[in-house]
Amino acid sequence: MSPAPSIHGDVAAGFGPVADAFRRNFTEHAEIGAAVAVYAGDQPLVDLWAGHRDRRRAVRWERDTIVPVFSSSKGLSAFTLAVAVSRGLLDYESPVAKYWPEFAAHGKDRITVRQLIDHQAGLSGLDRIVTLRELTDRDTLGELLAAQKPAWRPGTRHGYHALTLGLYQSELLRRVDPAGRTLGRFFAEEVAGPVGAEVFIGLPATEPMERVAQLSATKGLDILRYELRDVPLRIGAEVYAKRGLSYAALTNPRPGAPARAARRDFLEIEWPGMNGVGNARALAQIYGAAAGRTGVLPIDDDILDLLAAADTADDVPADDLVLHTKSRYHLGFRKSRGSFRFGSDKRAYGTTGLGGSFGFADPTSGLGFGYSMNRLGMAILDDVRSRNLRDAVMECAAR
Repeated sequence: MSPAPSIHGDVAAGFGPVADAFRRNFTEHAEIGAAVAVYAGDQPLVDLWAGHRDRRRAVRWERDTIVPVFSSSKGLSAFTLAVAVSRGLLDYESPVAKYWPEFAAHGKDRITVRQLIDHQAGLSGLDRIVTLRELTDRDTLGELLAAQKPAWRPGTRHGYHALTLGLYQSELLRRVDPAGRTLGRFFAEEVAGPVGAEVFIGLPATEPMERVAQLSATKGLDILRYELRDVPLRIGAEVYAKRGLSYAALTNPRPGAPARAARRDFLEIEWPGMNGVGNARALAQIYGAAAGRTGVLPIDDDILDLLAAADTADDVPADDLVLHTKSRYHLGFRKSRGSFRFGSDKRAYGTTGLGGSFGFADPTSGLGFGYSMNRLGMAILDDVRSRNLRDAVMECAAR
């Protein structure tokens, strides 16, 4: 058992158990540095941080520390598209090719926006190796994405588009936005800005790297700890053999080692759905604004109703062809279903990130939740540290 660190921040009356769970993550689950936040609309109920932002535990995690949140930024991209839908720039049920004609190549003419963002398009991998440098060439990247052949018949199954989804979303948004903005810029101006959330898709040059926590991968004997891992063996086998849908989806474009993923040359690349940089407070602020209907987000109430729908339009099998687990996606978010439960009920929605970060909205209670850390766990969905925190939050909210 590790020593308990000093916990910093504030907790509203009745939410003390969240601080207790946060502390136990350090003493029982090898946390290095982390933050957790809960917002009721625009009101903070929990805003805590503790530990260190470096592996040697020499530099303390501060209130303004930010860290890569990886696929937790898929929720930020989903909110961005929800803004575009609210403004009539996109329709979830319209074909992507209506807005991006070149996308229709190789029989993709009937893929809808909803199918694309719900990981049903069969575009989880790319046939050609793409370098990180090529991600900055928007026109060439758009041509490559449009020319990709689906790996399965679109609309019949789903498989996690881990690295490609944000690239497709950004190109689609760039084509419908009158200003031609990329998704990262659109998000900064239309979502993060109004909410006042310090989270970025592509780290701005004005943000010092001293704010960014160093990542630490789980290794050595800790890999054997059951609570830190739930990676299906089939994923490991496909990656080891360098073949299969999992290998294609998780290795191209190659994100690199954790140490590289916290360097400026990586973080400054605008890679929606993959390289969001922020903290728990920012995630909770955005999800809280959506769950609490504060009116700050430029998203219509009927669209927020769609995001919160308990019964979704997704009738494909729950088995994920890439992650080899059961999952449910809805309008770019994950839904609380099956063994992966979060929030009060099935209306909750959010996204998880590599290593354990998580942000979600709970429309029933009106709460937004955010968790960020620099110790990378090995759970595909349900990291024990995140689960401990959100369970404590919902128990407090139910009292």
